[in-house]
Amino acid sequence: MSAGKTMNLTLHVWRQPSGTSQGRFVTYPAPDISPDMSFLEMLDVVNERLIAKGEDPIAFDHDCREGICGMCGMMINGQAHGPRRATTACQLHMRSFEDGDTITIEPWRATAFPVVKDLVVDRNAFDRIIAAGGFVSTHTGSAPDGNAIPVPKTAADQAMDAAACIGCGACVAACPNASAMLFTSAKVSHLGLLPQGQAERDQRVLKMVATMDEEGFGTCTNHGECEAACPKEIRLEFIARMNRDFIRAGLRNRGERAGSGGTG
Repeated sequence: MSAGKTMNLTLHVWRQPSGTSQGRFVTYPAPDISPDMSFLEMLDVVNERLIAKGEDPIAFDHDCREGICGMCGMMINGQAHGPRRATTACQLHMRSFEDGDTITIEPWRATAFPVVKDLVVDRNAFDRIIAAGGFVSTHTGSAPDGNAIPVPKTAADQAMDAAACIGCGACVAACPNASAMLFTSAKVSHLGLLPQGQAERDQRVLKMVATMDEEGFGTCTNHGECEAACPKEIRLEFIARMNRDFIRAGLRNRGERAGSGGTG
């Protein structure tokens, strides 16, 4: 597309006034859109025009608009965050589409992510999974020296890869089962790979997996859609790592109960 040329688009947007109301797709024309706009900037322009006409703007989540916070999650033409790999919706530019395109925009579809309004969903289930065990207990006081605890380079690299997860929920939205295994495994592995996370490693994975199940997420059946949709390219190998930790922790927990005379 030549410099200075604008695009004329048609948007099919999911509109739902509240979590308890019926939703439907509404069609909006989006003329004169710059190909250099981000997807969210395009929605901003559409909303300005709706407000000018006295209509309710389209509700959507956003914060940093730099691919860091994970708030901008939405389905764009059936793909989480849109057509570009390793790209959040806020980093997606309109030059990824063609003049005259019709774009369908809808919220994440998962029981554990109920719709709040339009494209906004409640992702507090992720927060509850993290609260169940996604932390390291430490003594308060002055900060320890950064080199006081040696961390092998391989473990540090893997932990950093897992820590790249921004909790956007694309993995859940893309999975046919609405599974949160990729998200949970990234949070479990991030701490489980580091020396500081070893003391609570077993209880962490047991509690976080249990909370994940309680929240109503589906099971993993190895479709791989989560990895393909993840804007931070979190790998499936973290799910395998979490499964191994979960099995080991369960066996240890059972053995400890048996050794102490417990039942169950």
